[in-house]
Amino acid sequence: METKKSHESLTVMTELVLPNDTNLYENLMGGRLMYWMDIAAALSAQKHCNAPVVTASVDNISFENPIKLGNVVHIEAKVTRAFTSSMEIHMKVWGEDLTHQYKYKSNEAYYTFVALDPNRKPRPVPQLVPETEEEKRLYEGALRRRQLRLILGGKLKPDDATELKALFVKD
Repeated sequence: METKKSHESLTVMTELVLPNDTNLYENLMGGRLMYWMDIAAALSAQKHCNAPVVTASVDNISFENPIKLGNVVHIEAKVTRAFTSSMEIHMKVWGEDLTHQYKYKSNEAYYTFVALDPNRKPRPVPQLVPETEEEKRLYEGALRRRQLRLILGGKLKPDDATELKALFVKD
């Protein structure tokens, strides 16, 4: 199967925070941001595998800074690693105050998507070849993050998480 590079899946999405997107404090609602992030991540995954995809998991999302009413949201998504039929997508989110001309980080997150064949069954995806130092760092950590997701989801026994055990147990 072919290989692809991380930059080929890069998706940048921009949204304006309108009153309907905010809570009582005029901050962007977390659920609305997660919705936009899901769309950006799905587009990135589809670019990588050229197939329909479904969300398999969403990692912890911690908000560093709120995004205010009238500000712009920038979501940058790209595939960090491909497994058999799944892909991990890393996202960075920024808010931008156009009036005062400054951009600030809101959060980062990882989503996992699975590629589907015409029968809606998982299908193989192209492997990823990281190029930059950041891409290599994210690629290397992806297996540990995957094992943690599988343990938390009850699909992997902790004793079988070889990458995670290597962090804590010395042979």
